[in-house]
Amino acid sequence: MSTNSLKASTSSLKASTDRGRAGDKIFSGISLAAGILILAVLFSVAVFLLVQAAPIFTADPTEVTGGNGFAPYILPIVIGTVVAAAIALLIATPIGIAVALFISHYAPRRLARAFGYVVDLLAAIPSVIYGAWGYIILAPQLARVYTWLAQNLGWIPIFAGPASQTGKTILTAGIVLAVMVIPIITSLSREIFLQTPNLHEEAALAMGATRWEMVRMAVLPFARPGIISATMLGLGRALGETMAVALVLSPGALGASLVKSGNQTIAAEIALNFPEAFGLRLNELIAAGLVLFVITLAVNMIARFIITRHKEFSGAN
Repeated sequence: MSTNSLKASTSSLKASTDRGRAGDKIFSGISLAAGILILAVLFSVAVFLLVQAAPIFTADPTEVTGGNGFAPYILPIVIGTVVAAAIALLIATPIGIAVALFISHYAPRRLARAFGYVVDLLAAIPSVIYGAWGYIILAPQLARVYTWLAQNLGWIPIFAGPASQTGKTILTAGIVLAVMVIPIITSLSREIFLQTPNLHEEAALAMGATRWEMVRMAVLPFARPGIISATMLGLGRALGETMAVALVLSPGALGASLVKSGNQTIAAEIALNFPEAFGLRLNELIAAGLVLFVITLAVNMIARFIITRHKEFSGAN
């Protein structure tokens, strides 16, 4: 190769490297700006909620809904929110993981692809559609089940009667939320299961493990942080869901029974009362939103802590 050709190749390589470095700097700057923007939006939301909710914490307790102060007002709907979300997770998590395992490791390829499309489609359905389904179809059917539970298992506090005749209970809300959460948990878990290194699976099978033993020894440990992330994302959806819960839950006093009418969630409480709210009542609802914001933030922080603790066992980065 001549000297001139070598110089030309060197110059071309240097120019290409300079362009690559410039592209890296631009991309790095855009990514940094996006991260700062997210933090700024989160901070601005927190400041807005704090400022708007402040009057409720110094107001006369008799002026708050219920006449006993903010704490007695917010506690029942916080419990209702947590109970509905817990019911949803108890139902959705095992079903979502099982469906994800079937799609990723058991179903034939064509069937798995079709199932994947259906799951993604379910995740895209608007929440108001789920709420209408729960209100028109699910709740009347469950009313009969609740009556049977109250008559035969009423000695258990969570099934104590009188049962709701409309089926619009906290248990119905939890079931509707579970149906909404299952596609999210399934879709994310499926992607995590598919990322399990083939060497791990082949090594387990080579040692004589059955397919289920291979899943239990290789797939699930690797996917544990991803499963936790999917579950926490589903929990966030369940905690903040508004319209579906508002349609299938009859507002009322807090109770231990899951088959009675009553209970309420924070999001549904805000949605149902915000249009007519003004003055201190508006501050009260924003303060309820602040509480939901704190709960959601705490859930995500706990999930992040759990994922960090288990990361070294999964091989995930």
